Amino acid sequence: MNVHLLGVRGSTPAPGEPFARYGGHTSCVAVTVAGDPAPTLVLDAGTGLRNLGPLLGQAPFRGTILLTHLHWDHTQGLPFAPGLDRPDASVELRVPAQRGRSAARLLSRSMSPPSFPIEISGLRGQWRTRLVHPGTLTVGPRFTVRAAEVPHKGGRTFGYRVTADGACLAYLPDHALAGRPTAEARALATGADLLLHDASNGFGDRAAADAYGHSTMDDAIRFARACQVRRLVLIHHGPGRTDTDLDALAAQVAVAEEGGDLLIGLGREGDVIPCGQPAPAAVH
Repeated sequence: MNVHLLGVRGSTPAPGEPFARYGGHTSCVAVTVAGDPAPTLVLDAGTGLRNLGPLLGQAPFRGTILLTHLHWDHTQGLPFAPGLDRPDASVELRVPAQRGRSAARLLSRSMSPPSFPIEISGLRGQWRTRLVHPGTLTVGPRFTVRAAEVPHKGGRTFGYRVTADGACLAYLPDHALAGRPTAEARALATGADLLLHDASNGFGDRAAADAYGHSTMDDAIRFARACQVRRLVLIHHGPGRTDTDLDALAAQVAVAEEGGDLLIGLGREGDVIPCGQPAPAAVH
């Protein structure tokens, strides 16, 4: 698998020159497998979904989008991605099940008038909205996905474990790790080739992490080591963290990496990360 980081910010986009190197778009990841001409699996649909277009070329998107939860920074790209809003697109959009509501009704709470001009049904192409429940699901002909609930404030939130062609990606972009990790979270990450994990808060920034239901960088590193993952990439950067701030945190991460078997880095918008093979530096 190749994992394409289309958006690595949390909470709200961060535009402007101080954020250009790490990127300002919010959560979105595309996954490709050797032999596929274009991505058929996307994780989350933040504003980074607008970056999907170059991976599609002139083709429409035909595949599945799995949302971890329904906060704005994970959904706002849905009506703004040209490869999805066209007559020949075919999109299965899957939403974590909660409170007995249908997927369409859950989505309409933020994407419908007066909050937005149209609902999901107003997008062109063939759209199917479905709920995701904890357990294992098959996505297209290539992917097996395990879904499990993880702690995060403000509505039911899932993490995902994606496997294809013998490679394994764990995706937990919003995950409160204030105490001992849950069994469900550990099961998603254990032995993964690549873990993309919430690092909204810096080293030791416990109060802010607890207040908003996120993780500190040291939380994420301890979790990755306990789960014996091969490579950890820290994502969901706070919108106020400039490139300079993140460079300073990357230097701290490099110190934390020394003397261990775990490869650790900070995700940047535009990175393409190999998963399930020896892990070189990300491609930019």
